[in-house]
Amino acid sequence: MFGRRSSTAPASAPPVRAAGLAPKEAIPPVLQQESARARPEPPSRPAPSPPQPKSEEYFRTKSMIFGALIEAIDLAQLARLDGETAREEIRDIVTEIIGLKNIVLSIAEQEELLDDICNDVLGYGPLEPLLARDDIADVMVNGADRTFIEVGGKIQLTNVRFRDNQQLMNICQRIVSQVGRRVDEASPICDARLPDGSRVNVIAPPLAIDGPALTIRKFKKDKLTLDQLVRFGAISPEGARILQIIGKVRCNVVISGGTGSGKTTLLNCLTAFIENDERIITCEDAAELQLQQPHVVRLETRPPNLEGQGQVTMRDLVKNCLRMRPERIIVGEVRGPEAFDLLQAMNTGHDGSMGTLHANSPRECLARIESMITMGGFSLPSRTLREMITGSVDVIIQAMRMRDGSRRITHITEVMGMEGDVIITQDLLLYDVLGEDANGRLIGRHRSTGIGRPRFWERARYYGEERALAEALDAAAATVEDAP
Repeated sequence: MFGRRSSTAPASAPPVRAAGLAPKEAIPPVLQQESARARPEPPSRPAPSPPQPKSEEYFRTKSMIFGALIEAIDLAQLARLDGETAREEIRDIVTEIIGLKNIVLSIAEQEELLDDICNDVLGYGPLEPLLARDDIADVMVNGADRTFIEVGGKIQLTNVRFRDNQQLMNICQRIVSQVGRRVDEASPICDARLPDGSRVNVIAPPLAIDGPALTIRKFKKDKLTLDQLVRFGAISPEGARILQIIGKVRCNVVISGGTGSGKTTLLNCLTAFIENDERIITCEDAAELQLQQPHVVRLETRPPNLEGQGQVTMRDLVKNCLRMRPERIIVGEVRGPEAFDLLQAMNTGHDGSMGTLHANSPRECLARIESMITMGGFSLPSRTLREMITGSVDVIIQAMRMRDGSRRITHITEVMGMEGDVIITQDLLLYDVLGEDANGRLIGRHRSTGIGRPRFWERARYYGEERALAEALDAAAATVEDAP
């Protein structure tokens, strides 16, 4: 046994019956609902009833055992063990504490209690079952008693709860400390990431009135590809081929969309077509991108310290990129005056640079770029800014989260140039909503606008992709003609 302290819990404690525990064979509520969907029961069998939330008595029993465990172990020695060994040691000690305190538990109840306590000590507590599921896109914790998840584009309330707000705050501290950040009353807002790249935001009291609010944007263990987006209906096969060519021929791309529309996922898909011999530098607030190329430099912003010093902004990173001999610069999300530096990079030999920003249409995307540069204090005439945008951005890809929860690429739009003081754009591919089915799912199709020779045609010819581009555009136009 490791790190055992000399005193343990007394053996004369009266028997305790931990009531209200869900049986081990009944997986937690959110897991059970999805499991039932994945493996539907035969019609003859009744649907299983959802398990009840854990009772207050369960949390009191768990808190008592947890306190005895903390007194019985040496956390410094625990930190030196690998995860699996530490988990086995904790299980042994907790089993012994249960025996010493004469707590009456069934095998299933004891197993569930052991798992919960191991997750509290070594992992992220009640969040562990949710983080293990690959079908969950977002986890939203609104204080200790209410946890929501997003599955299939829809938000659901779960039965997951924390012992109290202090336990939730401790888990938030554990998450952000892994990336050298902190969250407390002096610094109540923090962006961080999990080891798998999932994005984390924490806002703590006194700003969050009802307890800490934790939001996790989960990353799938298996990175999505354009082929998978085609299977999901997010883009047509012809549209996917056009996107693949756009990525290959080093077009400067801005991916536009609302919150949760899949911008980062789409950016990951496009980067898959970057050649392995290119030097790529990424700039992000919280490192999310999962590039597979061998020559990638990942940069991340840094918040100020307690004295308000040491902050490194996105603009600092983008400006520094230009001194690092990049071939492509990829900005995870453009939010402010770094838009000016990204346009400068796109216009000074770093073809194929990419970024994402929040906007609801390609036209609004262009206006947002202009307004973000203006917010940075640049006193340039409006026409000069627009000329800079048209000289830098080649393609805008618009992503949208539809009202049924599905995500679609709704526009592939070229930036053509200027007519007077107006930026001219040209749509290559659009998504039309045609109706909805009996289950409320939207029915739609991607259609070509009939453009046979886009502006980046010469660039495609330079990279030997003009034949593939022509075939993709012809196939997209033929699909529209064949449609009823």
